[in-house]
Amino acid sequence: MKFIRALCAAIGLGLLSVPVLAQDLGPDALVKKVTDDVLTVVRTDKDLQNGNTKKAIELVETKVLPHFNFNRMTALALGREWSKASPEQKTKLTHEFRTLLVRTYSNALTAYKDQTVEYKPFKMQSGDTDVTVRTQISQSSGKPIGLDYALEKQNDGWKVYDVVVAGVSLVTNYRETFNQEVRANGIDGLISTLAAKNKTLETSSGKK
Repeated sequence: MKFIRALCAAIGLGLLSVPVLAQDLGPDALVKKVTDDVLTVVRTDKDLQNGNTKKAIELVETKVLPHFNFNRMTALALGREWSKASPEQKTKLTHEFRTLLVRTYSNALTAYKDQTVEYKPFKMQSGDTDVTVRTQISQSSGKPIGLDYALEKQNDGWKVYDVVVAGVSLVTNYRETFNQEVRANGIDGLISTLAAKNKTLETSSGKK
């Protein structure tokens, strides 16, 4: 599962390095091209293979952010509590959740071994603006794992707003924990908790 999380980050990591404009690619073509390109990098990058988490964080922070809709991801993760947050709180929550995801994924970027990706048949209707691209990760040991990407079309191309691993949504997986924190300590309490978690991850990464 560690590699699956890493691949989620890697999808975003490669989006900016696609030479064709992102808005010119369909969602399935974008996911396939980026996945293939990124796996090539992961297989050959000695620093990542040697556990250079700092480099992984720098790569993810540089490449992933413009192509993920972190505002929607945060809203989905918070659920109904999102409407209770002020504009300033929403900005802070989005920043901290984005940082949490980037650092969590970056810490796992060195987990790639011999996995391969299979792309499931994809269909979309003309005019569709919200689609799911389904893939499957095969490993030398263990059962294949489904890895699906939910994307929405925006003016500057398709954006990922959720990743579903083995049927479990990444963003909604955080919802229960987030809501418990909000009920106990309010929106500001959740922001503080996420900031503290990110600080811990930053400190841990700095040791590598």
